[in-house]
This record gives sequence, C-alpha cells and structure tokens, in this order.
Amino acid sequence: MITQIRPFEIQDKNSVIQLWNDCDLVVPWNNPDDDIHRKLKVQPELFLVMFYADQIIATVMAGYDGHRGWINYLAVHPQHRQTGFGRQIVNRVEKLLLEKGCPKINLQVRSTNIEVIQFYKGIGFKTDDVVSLGKRLQFDK
Repeated sequence: MITQIRPFEIQDKNSVIQLWNDCDLVVPWNNPDDDIHRKLKVQPELFLVMFYADQIIATVMAGYDGHRGWINYLAVHPQHRQTGFGRQIVNRVEKLLLEKGCPKINLQVRSTNIEVIQFYKGIGFKTDDVVSLGKRLQFDK
C-alpha cells in the first residue's frame, strides 16, 4: 500500500484525536480540540497527517519561531510502528522546516517514554543538556 502525507484538514479532526488517544498522547491538561484549533491559526501547513489504506495512521505538528523549530504530536498508530512511517513523516516536516530556514529542531519527550526517546535517537536526534521549563498561560477545559 502507498502512503500519502498532506496537511491536516478539518474533516481529519476526529480521526486525529482518536489516533492521539490510541497513542496515549492526550493528557488532561491539553485539550486536543483546543490544540488543533490553536495550530490552525499558526503555520497550519506544518501540521501533517499520513494516510495508509485510507486511514490516518500518523501525525506530526511542527512550528518555527525564526530561531528554532519544534515538533509536537508525533504519533504513529501502534499497529504501524517500526515500519518506517514515523521516519517518513518526520523527514517531510524536517524538509518543510528547512524550507523556512530553520537551523535546528527541538522537541520534548517525557523522560519515562524510553521507546520514543530511542526512536528519535535512531533518526539523528541527540539529548541536549538543558532543563525544560514551562508556564501555563491558559488552562484548557
């Protein structure tokens, strides 16, 4: 089967949220509906979905602020992991970030998610010696 990667479209929303749930990416403090609507206001072309057999099996949400690129919501359906699909969608978003002039990509992974950390290391990411800090400016419903 052939895969297709394209920018997110609003009719993809329910399938994307289901995928994120299947991948345990949805957490109580981030409402996926709100996250999608926020992303559609800023660089929506960097929110990609991957189809296989007419089903969304992967997503990636990226952004570029003029200094660094960021990757969020990389998800590959559990039944399609270790197939190269994750690498394909990351390669595509890296190309889009490069076209915008992005020199480096940052991302955050929960320290307990060893499988995902190994995936990123396997495609060339390295652990930066930094402390990740966050401050909530708005609380999701």
